[in-house]
Amino acid sequence: MSGELVAPGLGRGLKDVLRSRYLLQLLVAKELKVRYRGSVLGLLWSYVKPGVQFVVFWFALGVFLGMNRNTENYPIYLFSGIILINFFTEALGNASRSIVGNGGLIKKIYLPRELFPVASVWVSAVHFFPQLVVLLAACLFTGWTPGIFEVAAAAAGFVIVALLATGLGLFFGAANVYFRDSENFVDMLLMIATWASPVLYSWTMVRDTLGTGFLAVYQANPLTIAVELFHFAFWKPTTTSITDAATAAPPNLFGVWLPIGVATAVLVIVLGQYTFRRLEGRFAQEL
Repeated sequence: MSGELVAPGLGRGLKDVLRSRYLLQLLVAKELKVRYRGSVLGLLWSYVKPGVQFVVFWFALGVFLGMNRNTENYPIYLFSGIILINFFTEALGNASRSIVGNGGLIKKIYLPRELFPVASVWVSAVHFFPQLVVLLAACLFTGWTPGIFEVAAAAAGFVIVALLATGLGLFFGAANVYFRDSENFVDMLLMIATWASPVLYSWTMVRDTLGTGFLAVYQANPLTIAVELFHFAFWKPTTTSITDAATAAPPNLFGVWLPIGVATAVLVIVLGQYTFRRLEGRFAQEL
């Protein structure tokens, strides 16, 4: 019986995740059960946390700093960005700790190690979709009428963030086994994620303050692209003639920035998988 020889402890990467969908479901269910063990509200925290975050930012920026006056339907603008960034921060934060956090299981049995970061992203997606339902209800209340183009933009934004979180989660999840400083670096990265994309402010403020030269660098951030796609899908259709159509979305959002965002996310997941594969052989020993 012949077959390709591989180094002990190495699998076939994300291909094994696709072949182990049942295990992935079990891990997601386990993560949700452990997270809400002893909790009174349970999954309702998916509504409470972003709700409190929204109210704080809305008062601080919308009321006190005047964003309500400068941005039409600012609550929709704000919440559509918050839920997407929250998905990214939760997914990456948990994925980067997933290998170390499941060290006991990894040392006992062999299963595709990529399952743990991917499961963390799926758990974050479970928390994301109830928030999306709230956003949809608010949009419909303010006159939102969805079209195929808007739905496609929202789906593209979600896919970009999911791929980006998975790729970075694989990279930092593996690096964290060897260098625990990786957790601190991820925390620092997540701390600025909300402010490095137009969640709380508009892209025009970046252009007017820092110029069009820096705007191109700013727009190349895949999180910025994903947030603007969500704004295009959920906020822009609720605006009226008060909002300048030329500034409601960045120029070349679909012709230039969307392909760049997808390509960057795919590149990140390829590099993350490559790094994970190079380091996973000694996970059990290092843990």
